[in-house]
Order: sequence, then C-alpha cells, then structure tokens
Amino acid sequence: MTGLQPVFDQAFHALTTAQNGHEPALQWRESGTVARITTGVVMVGGLPGAAYEELLKFPNGLYGIVFYLEEQEIGVVLLGDPAGLQVGDTVERTGRVMDVPVGQALLGRVINPLGEALDELGAVTTAERWPVERPAPAIMQRAPVEVPLQTGVKVIDALIPVGRGQRELILGDRQTGKTTLVVDAILNQRDQNVLCIYCAIGQRAASVASVVSTLREQGALAYCVVLVSAGNDAPGLSYVAPYAATSIAEWFMAQGRDVLIVYDDLVAHARAYRELSLLLRRPPGREAYPGDIFYIHSRLLERATRLRPELGGGSVTALPVIETEAQNISAYIPTNLISITDGQIYLSPDLFELGVLPAVDVGKSVSRVGGKAQRVAYRELVGDLKLAYAQFEELENFARFGARLDEASRKIVTHGERIRACLKQNAHQPVTLIEQLVVLIVLVESLFDDVSLDRMPEAEQAVRASVAGLPEDLSERLNGQTLLTATDKQLVLERARDTLHAAGWLA
Repeated sequence: MTGLQPVFDQAFHALTTAQNGHEPALQWRESGTVARITTGVVMVGGLPGAAYEELLKFPNGLYGIVFYLEEQEIGVVLLGDPAGLQVGDTVERTGRVMDVPVGQALLGRVINPLGEALDELGAVTTAERWPVERPAPAIMQRAPVEVPLQTGVKVIDALIPVGRGQRELILGDRQTGKTTLVVDAILNQRDQNVLCIYCAIGQRAASVASVVSTLREQGALAYCVVLVSAGNDAPGLSYVAPYAATSIAEWFMAQGRDVLIVYDDLVAHARAYRELSLLLRRPPGREAYPGDIFYIHSRLLERATRLRPELGGGSVTALPVIETEAQNISAYIPTNLISITDGQIYLSPDLFELGVLPAVDVGKSVSRVGGKAQRVAYRELVGDLKLAYAQFEELENFARFGARLDEASRKIVTHGERIRACLKQNAHQPVTLIEQLVVLIVLVESLFDDVSLDRMPEAEQAVRASVAGLPEDLSERLNGQTLLTATDKQLVLERARDTLHAAGWLA
C-alpha cells in the first residue's frame, strides 16, 4: 500500500485540478438535511462545521442564518417564505455571514434587508457587500457630538436639540405622529449634505407606501435609502433589517458623509426576536423576551457615532422609534432603549387630541447632549424658554379649575400660550434655521403677547415671511455659528413689529 501512495496522490491531484492547472474540478461541500419546519425557523441536522450567524442555502434560492447551535442539530432563522420547503431537503453551507450591498447605487432605491429591489427600477448593482453585523467603532475613534442636526421641527431644534452622531429616541402611543416627525426630519436634510436611511420594521405595506410617496413628492428620495421589512414578511427579515440598514449607513460614514438613520420601530423588532427565540425554545425571561433583548438593541445603537477627523469625520445619527402602550414609558422595552440612547422625545396623546402638533411633551423629553449640539444663537435665546413653558403648564392646570390668578400669573399664562402656539407646526413643512431664530427672538421678547391667540398662526407666518427683507449680513450671522448682538436682535424686532402693525395684529 505504501508503494501505491504516490499513485493515489497523483490521481487525487488530477481529479481536483482542472486542465489549466488552476481551477479545481472537484470541490468539497458540506451539506445537511431539514429535520423540522416551524414558522420562520428550521431545525437542520448535520453541518458539524456550521458557525453562528453563518448563511445557509436552502432549495429554491431560500437562505437562512444559523441562530442556535445544539449538539445534534442547529436552529436556522429563515430569510423568506418557507412554502416550498420540505423535511429532508438538502441544506448547504455558504461559508459567509449575512451581508448586504452597499454603495452610492442605493440612493433613491427601496430595498429589502437582502438588498433586493422593491421598486420598479431594476436590480440593485453595487461593487461591495458589507456584513450586517459589524463591531461598533472604538471609543478612541469617536469624536464629540458637537455639530447640530437641524430637524426643521421648531420644538426639537429649540428645546430638545439633536447632534450629528447622537441617538435620540422617539416614543409615544400609536397614532401620535411619530413617523411624521421623523419624516419631517428627513425632509429638512435637503441641501444639508446629510444622507438619510429610513428602515421600516414590521410596518403595514400601506404605511410604508405612504412614506415613500411623501419622500418622492417632496424630492427627498434622491438622498434617501428606504429599507423595508413588511409586517407579513418572515420574522427573520424583521430581525435583520435594522442591522442591514446600519451597515449601509456605515459605508457612507466611512466615506466621510453624515447620515441620518431612522428605525421605525424597534418594538416590532423586539417582538420579531422574541418570536424567533421562543420558536427555537430558548429560555424566556420578562414578558417572554429572551435574556439578551437588551444586548441586541445596545449593539445596534452603539454603531451610531461621529468619527474623528483623521478617520473621515463622518457620522451616523440614529432616531429609533418605539410605540408605547397607554402612555407607559416605564415598560420593559421603552426603559431598555431609554437607557441606551442619548435622550428621548415623547409624543403625548393628550396633546395630540388637543391639536398641539407635533405633540411633543417638553416636560418628559430630554436631550442628554443638550446645548453642546446646538447653535450658539439658539442657546442664548432659549435659555429661559423651557422654564417659562413649564411654569405655564403648571399655572394652566390651576386656571382650568377656575382659580383666580394675579397679574403676574396671567402674564405667564399669556406668554406660555404664545409659546405653545409658536411651537405648533404643520406636517411636512420644515422651518428653516433663519426663520426659527427670527420667531424665537420675537417670542422671547414677548412681542407676540399682544397678538390675539386665534391670530397667532397668521402672525407667526408673517414674521417668518419678513426674513426675506433682512439685510444680507444679518442673514449670514443668523445662519452662522456666532452670537447675535443686541443690534441684530433690535433689527429683527423692528421688522417684525412693523409687519405685525401693518397687519393690525398689534395694539
């Protein structure tokens, strides 16, 4: 046998080498078989070399991710419809992890978490693919969050500022305007050199179609990527969706670009993960969620950051959206995400019913980055605005019960009512930076206090329109990062007073 070994080696070499001497004629392949099939999950026998999160290939082009490793079999999360799958079908290893196409070609497209096109613009073709699971940037690679991200929403830019690289949670009950708020933030990024990614997780197809239609009509789709996992898709796709969207955002960040990413919403993501975990018979914890439910969101949101200048200076700003039930912001998933993020914006159903839109509850909202991510002019103007608004809300409760207020208290209520009126804003109508600052100057100086409350929308619109007549140098200072002088404020107030007088809204 020893003498025949060279002959065997020569024969094996001939079989495994093509005629040109470079390409193998035979390839080793590891395969297993489907043992059990449940909704969205498959148990597979064999594949002793399969690794965690490896991509497996099923018949008919179906793929799955290795999610649970046991001694005799492995649990696989399917990334599609298992309708044609049967017990005994062959499963093959791919030797790679789940990845997604990345690149400029994705801008203006609507895709699913696998990178397949959902619009009618043909297949998505890119030069690179990045893994959906990537480590977050190290601490030493991160820069401070100091550059503001203007959302175009007055109440946020003035009182709850968001910086580039920040993670700001949007939460509230259903039908309180959460999606409208984030869509407005996306619309305001036009001409701001900020790319946007809208990741819909478990949403109704009609809701996603409405968002895409709005972005297209407003001309925002050109700088957006829409990644969709619909409510009737496999739970595996809903689980993978936010990670895939973040990898796309990180590619742009690596090119030195600023990116705004919206996850709508992470409660649906948590429920999809709970469903998969229970089907895989993993031990349930509080509210039947698995023990690592906090970790799946923390490793996702930690990827949002601003890189140091020597690494390109790009950023990923995350606006995760979650839905609360009966205004319970202390529930399991909301408290987890509040502890991970850098602040939260709470939308109150009570304010929504009163017609205060956007229905942002200033008292329950906070930005932990705060004024560091806000323009200097804002910090100077809104220093006492939040306190004045809080005092108004307290006195308003007394006034509702017929309490008699002294003159000073009545002035606080009158001023607070004008603050609330100025913070109202119609959907999909972002307000420019200069217009916001002019309105805030007039508001802080109490010039609106003499305007009738029912005429406030018209008065505010007139003041915003007066911006066009401001001197060019003043407009540049308003749009810059410098402190406003007393002369600057006086010029703004004089023009606003003339505008309001001409319309007959001031005594």
